[in-house]
Amino acid sequence: MSELKTILVTGGAGFIGGNFVLRQIARGGIHVVNLDALTYAGNLDTLESVKDDPRHTFALGSIGDRNLVDYLLDRHQPAAIVNFAAESHVDRSIDSPEAFIQTNLLGTFQLLEAARKYWRRLSGAAHDQFRFLHVSTDEVYGTLGETGFFTEDSPYQPNSPYSASKAGSDHLVRAYFHTYGMPVLTTNCSNNYGPYQFPEKLIPLITQNAMHGKPLPVYGTGSNIRDWLYVEDHCRAIERVLEAGTPGQVYNIGGNNEKTNLDVVHTICDLLDEMLPDSPHRPHRQLITFVADRPGHDQRYAIDAGKMRRELGWEPLETFETGLRKTVRWYLDNQTWCGRVMDGSYRGERLGLER
Repeated sequence: MSELKTILVTGGAGFIGGNFVLRQIARGGIHVVNLDALTYAGNLDTLESVKDDPRHTFALGSIGDRNLVDYLLDRHQPAAIVNFAAESHVDRSIDSPEAFIQTNLLGTFQLLEAARKYWRRLSGAAHDQFRFLHVSTDEVYGTLGETGFFTEDSPYQPNSPYSASKAGSDHLVRAYFHTYGMPVLTTNCSNNYGPYQFPEKLIPLITQNAMHGKPLPVYGTGSNIRDWLYVEDHCRAIERVLEAGTPGQVYNIGGNNEKTNLDVVHTICDLLDEMLPDSPHRPHRQLITFVADRPGHDQRYAIDAGKMRRELGWEPLETFETGLRKTVRWYLDNQTWCGRVMDGSYRGERLGLER
Protein backbone atom coordinates (compact mmCIF):
# COMPACT_ATOMS: atom_id res chain seq x y z
CA MET A 1 0.00 0.00 0.00
CA SER A 2 3.03 2.29 0.19
CA GLU A 3 2.42 3.74 -3.28
CA LEU A 4 -1.09 4.87 -2.34
CA LYS A 5 -2.01 8.03 -0.47
CA THR A 6 -3.61 7.04 2.83
CA ILE A 7 -6.44 8.92 4.54
CA LEU A 8 -8.12 8.12 7.85
CA VAL A 9 -11.90 8.44 7.59
CA THR A 10 -13.87 8.38 10.83
CA GLY A 11 -17.54 7.42 10.74
CA GLY A 12 -17.00 5.77 7.38
CA ALA A 13 -19.77 3.20 7.83
CA GLY A 14 -22.42 5.88 8.24
CA PHE A 15 -24.43 7.65 5.56
CA ILE A 16 -22.17 10.45 4.32
CA GLY A 17 -18.95 8.77 5.44
CA GLY A 18 -19.90 5.53 3.70
CA ASN A 19 -20.64 7.33 0.45
CA PHE A 20 -17.33 9.17 0.75
CA VAL A 21 -15.38 5.94 1.34
CA LEU A 22 -16.99 4.19 -1.63
CA ARG A 23 -16.24 7.18 -3.84
CA GLN A 24 -12.56 7.32 -2.80
CA ILE A 25 -12.04 3.64 -3.54
CA ALA A 26 -13.76 4.04 -6.91
CA ARG A 27 -11.56 7.03 -7.78
CA GLY A 28 -8.41 5.00 -7.18
CA GLY A 29 -4.99 5.94 -5.85
CA ILE A 30 -6.16 6.13 -2.24
CA HIS A 31 -5.97 3.74 0.71
CA VAL A 32 -8.82 4.43 3.15
CA VAL A 33 -8.46 3.49 6.81
CA ASN A 34 -12.05 3.50 8.02
CA LEU A 35 -12.71 3.90 11.76
CA ASP A 36 -16.31 3.43 12.86
CA ALA A 37 -17.92 2.43 16.17
CA LEU A 38 -20.87 0.80 14.35
CA THR A 39 -23.51 2.39 16.54
CA TYR A 40 -27.11 2.00 15.35
CA ALA A 41 -26.56 4.15 12.23
CA GLY A 42 -23.29 2.52 11.19
CA ASN A 43 -23.78 -0.31 8.74
CA LEU A 44 -21.15 -2.59 7.21
CA ASP A 45 -23.64 -3.57 4.50
CA THR A 46 -22.95 -0.15 3.00
CA LEU A 47 -19.31 -1.20 2.56
CA GLU A 48 -20.06 -4.68 1.18
CA SER A 49 -18.56 -3.88 -2.23
CA VAL A 50 -15.16 -2.98 -0.72
CA LYS A 51 -14.97 -5.44 2.17
CA ASP A 52 -12.24 -7.46 0.44
CA ASP A 53 -10.55 -4.55 -1.31
CA PRO A 54 -6.96 -4.12 -0.06
CA ARG A 55 -7.36 -0.35 -0.47
CA HIS A 56 -9.94 -0.33 2.33
CA THR A 57 -8.98 -1.13 5.93
CA PHE A 58 -11.83 -1.21 8.45
CA ALA A 59 -11.20 -0.65 12.15
CA LEU A 60 -13.99 -1.09 14.71
CA GLY A 61 -13.83 1.55 17.42
CA SER A 62 -14.56 5.04 18.65
CA ILE A 63 -12.82 8.32 17.92
CA GLY A 64 -12.71 8.72 21.70
CA ASP A 65 -10.41 5.69 22.04
CA ARG A 66 -7.00 7.39 22.12
CA ASN A 67 -5.00 4.17 22.17
CA LEU A 68 -6.74 2.89 19.06
CA VAL A 69 -6.50 6.18 17.18
CA ASP A 70 -2.82 6.55 18.10
CA TYR A 71 -2.20 3.04 16.82
CA LEU A 72 -3.98 3.67 13.52
CA LEU A 73 -2.08 6.90 12.93
CA ASP A 74 1.28 5.30 13.73
CA ARG A 75 0.52 2.18 11.71
CA HIS A 76 -0.89 3.76 8.56
CA GLN A 77 0.68 7.25 8.47
CA PRO A 78 -2.27 9.02 6.82
CA ALA A 79 -1.85 12.23 4.87
CA ALA A 80 -5.24 13.47 6.08
CA ILE A 81 -8.03 12.78 8.56
CA VAL A 82 -11.64 13.33 7.53
CA ASN A 83 -13.94 13.33 10.56
CA PHE A 84 -17.50 12.28 9.78
CA ALA A 85 -18.00 10.50 13.11
CA ALA A 86 -21.00 12.01 14.87
CA GLU A 87 -24.36 11.41 16.42
CA SER A 88 -26.55 13.38 14.05
CA HIS A 89 -30.30 12.93 14.61
CA VAL A 90 -31.97 15.89 16.31
CA ASP A 91 -34.88 13.84 17.68
CA ARG A 92 -32.50 11.37 19.32
CA SER A 93 -30.56 14.25 20.87
CA ILE A 94 -33.76 15.47 22.52
CA ASP A 95 -34.42 12.05 24.05
CA SER A 96 -30.80 11.13 24.89
CA PRO A 97 -28.40 14.09 24.71
CA GLU A 98 -25.49 12.46 26.57
CA ALA A 99 -24.38 10.32 23.62
CA PHE A 100 -24.13 13.47 21.52
CA ILE A 101 -21.84 15.16 24.02
CA GLN A 102 -19.70 12.05 24.33
CA THR A 103 -19.19 11.53 20.60
CA ASN A 104 -19.50 14.95 19.01
CA LEU A 105 -17.65 16.99 21.63
CA LEU A 106 -15.45 14.73 23.76
CA GLY A 107 -14.79 12.31 20.90
CA THR A 108 -13.71 15.13 18.58
CA PHE A 109 -11.44 16.46 21.33
CA GLN A 110 -9.69 13.09 21.66
CA LEU A 111 -9.34 12.81 17.89
CA LEU A 112 -7.85 16.31 17.70
CA GLU A 113 -5.36 15.51 20.44
CA ALA A 114 -4.27 12.32 18.69
CA ALA A 115 -3.98 14.16 15.37
CA ARG A 116 -1.97 16.99 16.93
CA LYS A 117 0.47 14.55 18.50
CA TYR A 118 0.82 12.70 15.19
CA TRP A 119 1.18 15.86 13.06
CA ARG A 120 3.89 17.32 15.30
CA ARG A 121 6.02 14.21 14.72
CA LEU A 122 5.80 14.52 10.95
CA SER A 123 8.53 16.32 9.05
CA GLY A 124 9.07 17.90 5.67
CA ALA A 125 6.34 17.60 3.06
CA ALA A 126 4.33 15.15 5.19
CA HIS A 127 4.08 17.76 7.95
CA ASP A 128 3.28 20.63 5.60
CA GLN A 129 0.69 18.79 3.56
CA PHE A 130 -1.20 17.06 6.39
CA ARG A 131 -4.86 18.10 6.78
CA PHE A 132 -7.57 17.51 9.40
CA LEU A 133 -11.03 18.05 7.87
CA HIS A 134 -13.96 18.27 10.25
CA VAL A 135 -17.41 17.71 8.74
CA SER A 136 -20.14 19.73 10.45
CA THR A 137 -23.64 21.04 9.82
CA ASP A 138 -25.54 24.24 9.05
CA GLU A 139 -27.64 23.61 12.16
CA VAL A 140 -24.92 25.21 14.31
CA TYR A 141 -26.07 28.57 12.95
CA GLY A 142 -29.58 28.22 14.38
CA THR A 143 -32.60 29.24 12.35
CA LEU A 144 -33.35 31.81 9.64
CA GLY A 145 -36.34 33.99 8.93
CA GLU A 146 -38.03 34.11 5.55
CA THR A 147 -34.98 35.66 3.89
CA GLY A 148 -31.22 35.51 4.14
CA PHE A 149 -28.61 32.75 4.09
CA PHE A 150 -26.03 31.25 6.40
CA THR A 151 -22.50 32.31 5.53
CA GLU A 152 -19.18 31.30 7.02
CA ASP A 153 -19.42 34.43 9.20
CA SER A 154 -22.89 33.74 10.59
CA PRO A 155 -23.00 33.64 14.40
CA TYR A 156 -23.42 30.29 16.10
CA GLN A 157 -26.88 29.93 17.66
CA PRO A 158 -27.55 26.19 18.09
CA ASN A 159 -31.05 25.24 19.26
CA SER A 160 -30.85 21.50 19.98
CA PRO A 161 -28.49 19.28 21.95
CA TYR A 162 -27.30 17.89 18.60
CA SER A 163 -26.46 21.24 17.06
CA ALA A 164 -24.95 22.49 20.33
CA SER A 165 -22.62 19.48 20.47
CA LYS A 166 -21.57 20.06 16.86
CA ALA A 167 -21.05 23.76 17.54
CA GLY A 168 -18.76 22.86 20.43
CA SER A 169 -16.72 20.54 18.21
CA ASP A 170 -16.43 23.26 15.55
CA HIS A 171 -15.05 25.64 18.15
CA LEU A 172 -12.50 23.07 19.29
CA VAL A 173 -11.32 22.57 15.71
CA ARG A 174 -10.97 26.34 15.25
CA ALA A 175 -9.03 26.61 18.51
CA TYR A 176 -6.54 23.94 17.44
CA PHE A 177 -5.69 26.04 14.40
CA HIS A 178 -5.32 29.33 16.27
CA THR A 179 -3.58 27.86 19.32
CA TYR A 180 -1.40 25.13 17.84
CA GLY A 181 -1.26 26.03 14.16
CA MET A 182 -2.75 22.65 13.25
CA PRO A 183 -3.85 22.56 9.57
CA VAL A 184 -7.57 22.07 10.11
CA LEU A 185 -10.50 22.65 7.77
CA THR A 186 -14.20 22.77 8.65
CA THR A 187 -17.15 22.21 6.35
CA ASN A 188 -20.72 23.05 7.32
CA CYS A 189 -23.24 21.36 5.06
CA SER A 190 -26.98 21.53 4.53
CA ASN A 191 -29.35 18.52 4.71
CA ASN A 192 -27.90 15.57 2.82
CA TYR A 193 -29.91 12.91 1.03
CA GLY A 194 -29.08 9.96 -1.20
CA PRO A 195 -28.24 6.24 -1.05
CA TYR A 196 -27.43 4.45 2.21
CA GLN A 197 -29.11 6.97 4.54
CA PHE A 198 -30.42 5.52 7.79
CA PRO A 199 -34.23 5.33 7.61
CA GLU A 200 -34.95 7.65 10.53
CA LYS A 201 -34.22 10.71 8.35
CA LEU A 202 -37.04 12.34 6.39
CA ILE A 203 -36.49 11.14 2.81
CA PRO A 204 -35.74 7.44 3.42
CA LEU A 205 -38.40 7.27 6.17
CA ILE A 206 -41.11 8.71 3.94
CA THR A 207 -40.03 6.53 1.02
CA GLN A 208 -40.08 3.33 3.10
CA ASN A 209 -43.37 4.14 4.83
CA ALA A 210 -45.12 5.08 1.59
CA MET A 211 -44.00 1.90 -0.16
CA HIS A 212 -45.58 -0.17 2.59
CA GLY A 213 -48.73 1.89 3.02
CA LYS A 214 -47.77 3.27 6.42
CA PRO A 215 -48.57 6.80 7.66
CA LEU A 216 -46.22 9.53 6.47
CA PRO A 217 -45.55 11.70 9.56
CA VAL A 218 -45.05 15.41 8.87
CA TYR A 219 -44.14 17.72 11.73
CA GLY A 220 -46.55 20.61 12.37
CA THR A 221 -47.79 22.00 9.06
CA GLY A 222 -44.75 20.83 7.11
CA SER A 223 -43.66 24.43 6.53
CA ASN A 224 -40.11 24.04 7.86
CA ILE A 225 -37.60 24.74 5.09
CA ARG A 226 -34.31 22.96 4.44
CA ASP A 227 -31.64 23.30 1.77
CA TRP A 228 -31.14 19.81 0.28
CA LEU A 229 -27.71 18.56 -0.85
CA TYR A 230 -27.22 15.32 -2.76
CA VAL A 231 -24.62 13.26 -0.92
CA GLU A 232 -22.43 12.72 -4.01
CA ASP A 233 -22.18 16.50 -4.45
CA HIS A 234 -21.19 16.79 -0.80
CA CYS A 235 -18.44 14.20 -1.24
CA ARG A 236 -17.11 16.10 -4.26
CA ALA A 237 -17.03 19.28 -2.18
CA ILE A 238 -15.08 17.61 0.61
CA GLU A 239 -12.55 16.40 -1.94
CA ARG A 240 -12.07 19.95 -3.20
CA VAL A 241 -11.63 21.33 0.32
CA LEU A 242 -9.03 18.65 1.06
CA GLU A 243 -7.21 19.38 -2.19
CA ALA A 244 -7.25 23.16 -2.21
CA GLY A 245 -8.83 24.55 0.97
CA THR A 246 -6.90 27.01 3.11
CA PRO A 247 -6.04 25.71 6.60
CA GLY A 248 -8.05 27.40 9.32
CA GLN A 249 -10.92 28.23 6.97
CA VAL A 250 -14.58 27.25 7.09
CA TYR A 251 -16.47 26.29 3.93
CA ASN A 252 -20.27 26.17 3.72
CA ILE A 253 -21.63 23.50 1.36
CA GLY A 254 -25.21 23.75 0.14
CA GLY A 255 -27.34 22.35 -2.66
CA ASN A 256 -29.23 25.51 -3.70
CA ASN A 257 -32.43 23.53 -3.16
CA GLU A 258 -34.72 25.12 -0.55
CA LYS A 259 -37.84 23.04 -0.01
CA THR A 260 -40.46 22.82 2.70
CA ASN A 261 -40.76 19.44 4.35
CA LEU A 262 -44.24 19.09 2.89
CA ASP A 263 -42.91 19.80 -0.62
CA VAL A 264 -40.36 17.02 -0.13
CA VAL A 265 -43.01 14.56 1.01
CA HIS A 266 -45.30 15.49 -1.89
CA THR A 267 -42.49 14.98 -4.40
CA ILE A 268 -41.62 11.55 -2.97
CA CYS A 269 -45.27 10.52 -3.12
CA ASP A 270 -45.56 11.64 -6.74
CA LEU A 271 -42.38 9.77 -7.70
CA LEU A 272 -43.68 6.60 -6.07
CA ASP A 273 -47.00 6.99 -7.88
CA GLU A 274 -44.99 6.99 -11.11
CA MET A 275 -42.47 4.27 -10.19
CA LEU A 276 -45.00 1.93 -8.54
CA PRO A 277 -48.01 2.13 -10.87
CA ASP A 278 -49.52 -1.06 -9.43
CA SER A 279 -49.20 -0.03 -5.79
CA PRO A 280 -52.43 -0.39 -3.81
CA HIS A 281 -51.43 2.72 -1.86
CA ARG A 282 -51.69 5.16 -4.78
CA PRO A 283 -52.04 8.07 -4.59
CA HIS A 284 -49.39 8.00 -1.89
CA ARG A 285 -50.25 11.53 -0.73
CA GLN A 286 -53.30 10.07 1.02
CA LEU A 287 -50.90 8.54 3.58
CA ILE A 288 -49.68 11.94 4.85
CA THR A 289 -50.37 12.46 8.56
CA PHE A 290 -49.60 15.72 10.36
CA VAL A 291 -48.12 15.17 13.83
CA ALA A 292 -47.20 17.42 16.74
CA ASP A 293 -44.07 19.46 16.09
CA ARG A 294 -40.88 18.64 17.95
CA PRO A 295 -39.43 21.02 20.58
CA GLY A 296 -37.06 23.69 19.28
CA HIS A 297 -37.74 22.87 15.61
CA ASP A 298 -35.76 25.37 13.51
CA GLN A 299 -37.94 26.99 10.86
CA ARG A 300 -35.52 27.51 7.99
CA TYR A 301 -31.96 26.68 6.96
CA ALA A 302 -30.36 28.02 3.79
CA ILE A 303 -26.69 27.96 2.81
CA ASP A 304 -24.73 30.54 0.86
CA ALA A 305 -22.11 28.34 -0.83
CA GLY A 306 -20.55 31.23 -2.73
CA LYS A 307 -17.16 30.78 -1.09
CA MET A 308 -16.96 27.19 -2.39
CA ARG A 309 -17.80 28.41 -5.87
CA ARG A 310 -15.46 31.41 -5.90
CA GLU A 311 -12.42 29.91 -4.22
CA LEU A 312 -12.61 26.21 -5.07
CA GLY A 313 -14.69 26.08 -8.24
CA TRP A 314 -17.28 23.71 -6.78
CA GLU A 315 -20.98 23.68 -7.53
CA PRO A 316 -23.60 20.95 -7.03
CA LEU A 317 -24.27 18.87 -10.11
CA GLU A 318 -27.68 17.57 -9.03
CA THR A 319 -30.89 19.52 -8.80
CA PHE A 320 -33.31 18.40 -6.12
CA GLU A 321 -35.48 16.79 -8.77
CA THR A 322 -32.68 14.74 -10.36
CA GLY A 323 -31.12 13.81 -7.04
CA LEU A 324 -34.40 12.79 -5.43
CA ARG A 325 -35.36 10.64 -8.41
CA LYS A 326 -32.03 8.79 -8.12
CA THR A 327 -32.53 8.43 -4.37
CA VAL A 328 -36.06 7.04 -4.47
CA ARG A 329 -35.05 4.62 -7.22
CA TRP A 330 -32.08 3.46 -5.11
CA TYR A 331 -34.33 2.65 -2.14
CA LEU A 332 -36.76 0.78 -4.37
CA ASP A 333 -33.91 -1.27 -5.82
CA ASN A 334 -32.17 -1.94 -2.49
CA GLN A 335 -34.84 -3.30 -0.20
CA THR A 336 -32.46 -5.95 1.15
CA TRP A 337 -30.16 -3.20 2.48
CA CYS A 338 -33.14 -1.35 3.94
CA GLY A 339 -34.49 -4.46 5.63
CA ARG A 340 -31.15 -5.36 7.20
CA VAL A 341 -30.47 -1.86 8.50
CA MET A 342 -33.91 -1.81 10.13
CA ASP A 343 -33.59 -5.25 11.70
CA GLY A 344 -34.43 -4.09 15.21
CA SER A 345 -32.18 -1.18 16.14
CA TYR A 346 -34.71 1.22 14.65
CA ARG A 347 -38.38 0.58 13.96
CA GLY A 348 -39.64 3.93 12.77
CA GLU A 349 -40.81 5.01 16.19
CA ARG A 350 -41.48 8.66 16.91
CA LEU A 351 -38.55 10.24 18.74
CA GLY A 352 -37.91 13.73 20.08
CA LEU A 353 -41.12 14.21 22.03
CA GLU A 354 -39.45 14.83 25.40
CA ARG A 355 -40.08 18.27 26.86
